[in-house]
Amino acid sequence: MTTQNHLLTRRHAVALLGLGALGLRTAPAIAKARLGDDGLYQEDWYLESFLDVSEDLAGATAKGKRFAILWGLKGCPYCKKMHEVHMMDPKIESYIRDNFEILHLNHIGSREVTDFDGRKLTEKAFGEAYGIRYTPTVQFFPASTDGLAGKKGQAREVARMPGLLEPPEFLAMFRYVREEGYKSAPFPEWLKKQA
Repeated sequence: MTTQNHLLTRRHAVALLGLGALGLRTAPAIAKARLGDDGLYQEDWYLESFLDVSEDLAGATAKGKRFAILWGLKGCPYCKKMHEVHMMDPKIESYIRDNFEILHLNHIGSREVTDFDGRKLTEKAFGEAYGIRYTPTVQFFPASTDGLAGKKGQAREVARMPGLLEPPEFLAMFRYVREEGYKSAPFPEWLKKQA
């Protein structure tokens, strides 16, 4: 299937979902995520990377987006739910796709990742260095690499989503990072002010 055909199919799916909101009967949505060879769900818009996180962050910033790392694990039921429920919501999926570059890493993976300080680690060791304990976990990083090499692990992040939130809070966490809510309040306080 060509990319153009894939996008056309995706647009039709979104249009059908919109008609469903108007009360018209439509066919059930077809999952856009696919399972990769490593058993992780992949969206067609996830970042294709050389696994150098400094370059990935700079690239995201150059596009006017924020950089985040999503941690998954083969067989993770919450990773499946995130891709088959949360990411099937056009409002959630389009907001994340339009505002973030997402690098999807394997919690127990062996690919080599270059950290902000230049160290090369396997995905598993990289996750351990950041204290990643659950899947899915999303790490959110600042808009610039300035000063990140001198910090360790989680101190490099502006926010973290450890585990899967319900869809409204899941989307709100991405808004919190995009709108730099972390500069004024922790996520729970910021979320209360949004209600």
